[in-house]
Amino acid sequence: MFDKRITIFMGHYGSGKTFIAVNYALALAKLNKKVSIYDLDIVNPYFRTVDAEKTLNAGGVELIVSPFAETNVDIPAMNAASYKMISDLSRYAVADIGGDDRGALALGRFADKIKEENDYQALLVVNKFRPETRDIQGVLDIKQEIEQTSKIAFTGIVNNANLGNETTEETILSGLEFTNEISKITGLPVVFTAVRRDLIKGNLAKISNILPIDPIKYGDWL
Repeated sequence: MFDKRITIFMGHYGSGKTFIAVNYALALAKLNKKVSIYDLDIVNPYFRTVDAEKTLNAGGVELIVSPFAETNVDIPAMNAASYKMISDLSRYAVADIGGDDRGALALGRFADKIKEENDYQALLVVNKFRPETRDIQGVLDIKQEIEQTSKIAFTGIVNNANLGNETTEETILSGLEFTNEISKITGLPVVFTAVRRDLIKGNLAKISNILPIDPIKYGDWL
């Protein structure tokens, strides 16, 4: 789960990839890794990595944000610090990429260097309870759109099935069954399942490769 220097999280709007990216980066930092998280989510109306600035700072994770974060600018503009993702080989890099093909444009300019280094994983975050990805074809369509625009093929899948505060053991197990089916079709492994920490018990505790998720209050940087 933590064996690649660069980890890229991509998925549809509202898939929960930002919560995953933040928790993943914090988990890396707890392993005494030097970690930077890159908010390349240029046009996302949902929770953004920058909204977790206070939590990331407290956890020892460096936050790199587009200069157009939290604005209405609809272009994949990067600042100079963003290029540390491919130039600073001494740090682990976690990238939160915008939903769908528009957000993936920001990653395209780094694609060649990322593939040249060949020390990365590109993970498709799937929540089967989102309207656009509640069936397998919807997930496959999103996958194709993002890959074509980002110029990077996915290497794995993340099961992030949840219904917010109404999430149960059955919710997560249903999502795992769903992502396992996608894995069979695509040949991509399910790299891990994201589970809210307080739910990791019973049958959920038996799932291999769990990333415990701690809630992050929206706007905790204020």
